[in-house]
Amino acid sequence: MIDFFQVLFNMLPSTFMIVSPILIAATGGMICERAGVVNIALEGLMAIGAMTAATTHFFLEPATGLSIPTALLLSAVMGSLFSLIHAYASITLRADQVISGTGINLLASGITVFFCQLLFRMERTQNYRMSMPSWFGGIYPTLYLALIILAVSWFVLYKRPWGLRLRACGEHPQALASAGVNVLKIRYIAVLISGALAGLAGGCIVLTQDIQYTVSTINGKGFIALAAVSFGRWLPLGILGSSFLFGFSSALAVNIINIEKLKFLPPEFFNALPYIITLVTLVVFSGKDYAPRASGQPYEKGKS
Repeated sequence: MIDFFQVLFNMLPSTFMIVSPILIAATGGMICERAGVVNIALEGLMAIGAMTAATTHFFLEPATGLSIPTALLLSAVMGSLFSLIHAYASITLRADQVISGTGINLLASGITVFFCQLLFRMERTQNYRMSMPSWFGGIYPTLYLALIILAVSWFVLYKRPWGLRLRACGEHPQALASAGVNVLKIRYIAVLISGALAGLAGGCIVLTQDIQYTVSTINGKGFIALAAVSFGRWLPLGILGSSFLFGFSSALAVNIINIEKLKFLPPEFFNALPYIITLVTLVVFSGKDYAPRASGQPYEKGKS
């Protein structure tokens, strides 16, 4: 039993490494859905951010010691820019938000490979020499970044007037509009913030868990972040707990060989565990009333 808990303790750095980008992307998804826009495009936006971060870090690494923060900054910028497509389609054109997000996911999978072919003559980026350095106890700074982002999001959503307006966009946009608030503007800002955080999450993944960007770098983590939003009931503390659950299950798949009591189970079970939890979560919470009432519903001026 002592050995079992020792293994779990030793898993903490890898768990935190996996949790951090999921939590960052889930925070962006929560903000977006709180404003009434479902962002299925988290997966694709994370891929855009990851490719941007890997490329930036590769080219700047030999020349400057600021390649990692610059890569993370540009990953957030590119994620935000690409989210404009989703914002324009779903808010201005009032297109189906699920279809719009799915289209961005498909676009991202193609455009990242296209630019890798242009820049590196292959379907991935070149290896960079060093990934992001870890801090105390082997914990990456991305954990602290994720917790700061979550704390700031909680403060803005629940302690500032703008946060109240954003939440009202996802509950009663017509009532908010009758009070003279620009619903479309708030939804646009929410989608851009969500895109920036998704891009940043992708950058965190590629700079901590890999040495280059490939088409399998994200590997469903955007959908796991989306499930964390639902499982967390669209609440900051809720998505914190659900992100840790998904992150722990993913870390368990990597560290299963060190746990004697679980070796009788096939490793494929633990590799599939995060996605099994994701599917179960979506099924369990799909019919609940925890989601914002106007989430996924286009806003039309003058409609009661």
